[in-house]
Amino acid sequence: MKKFIKRLLGLTAAAAVALAGGAAFGAEADVPVVYFTKDISPAGLLKIYDKISADITGKVAVKLHTGEPNGPNLLPLPMAKALVEHIPNSNIVETNVYYSSPRQTTEGHRETLKTNGFDFCKVDIMDEFGTVMLPVKGGKHFTEMSMGESITDYDSMVVYTHFKGHSMGGYGGSLKNIGIGCADGKVGKRMIHAKDGSQWGRTQDEFMEAMTESAKAVVDHFGKRITFINVMKNMSVDCDCAGASAAAPALADIGILGSTSLLAVDQATIDMIYALPENKDGGLRERIESRHGLRQLSYMKELGMGTGEYKLVSLD
Repeated sequence: MKKFIKRLLGLTAAAAVALAGGAAFGAEADVPVVYFTKDISPAGLLKIYDKISADITGKVAVKLHTGEPNGPNLLPLPMAKALVEHIPNSNIVETNVYYSSPRQTTEGHRETLKTNGFDFCKVDIMDEFGTVMLPVKGGKHFTEMSMGESITDYDSMVVYTHFKGHSMGGYGGSLKNIGIGCADGKVGKRMIHAKDGSQWGRTQDEFMEAMTESAKAVVDHFGKRITFINVMKNMSVDCDCAGASAAAPALADIGILGSTSLLAVDQATIDMIYALPENKDGGLRERIESRHGLRQLSYMKELGMGTGEYKLVSLD
């Protein structure tokens, strides 16, 4: 597996590799497939999507992070536009945020969408008109999670994620995109972050676990009708929620990964970061480990969301 990832990334044999979480290259039929391309373009994105979209039917929510106003590291708009246009009966979905931001309110959120160019299709702010509780199966922090009400209006979900670092999560992959991004701004996100009367009261491990349980509620809700794409481009140590103050990316773009398994796609993406020499990882490894970000992966395993094994298939 290590040699395979190194070949995909074009690393030399001398490059030190320390994969996070011990994911293995699987050959068995029941091991999830993660597709990969170095082609970070609308064409490359659609090539990945078409490999993982067999169960995407009906009304489709495209969940992405539209970012704070004028964020410098956002993914290119033509990619999101191509994806939405390619998927019949689809539109972008978002929720309002928990932290201080124009996007705390629906009105401010819609102004930010215009500023950042997301006016090419409908954007459903799912908690605009209320919330809905989805069950959390097997969680130790929650039995249910508060989500944007209109999540139940959709038959399928495509999770389109800008992979990057994050000041609290260590990294933002597909798990964070739905675990935080589908929880409503007033109730759900507070459930995940707050504890003992403090707005940000959870320990790092508790926060990772709470976010993971929220993501599991979304995955269980859609069943087979959910699929995941991580784009490894413009990878700052900061999230797009940092807006104009986000640090500039300090590592090269890598590619696009896609899978029908949430754990597999995030594990494979992390493995690609850990396959880089430390002096070429743009500070992401330190950001991930200092925030206990790998707990996202280990807790998914504990919740029965997969084993962390996957088969990596290059489309190039």
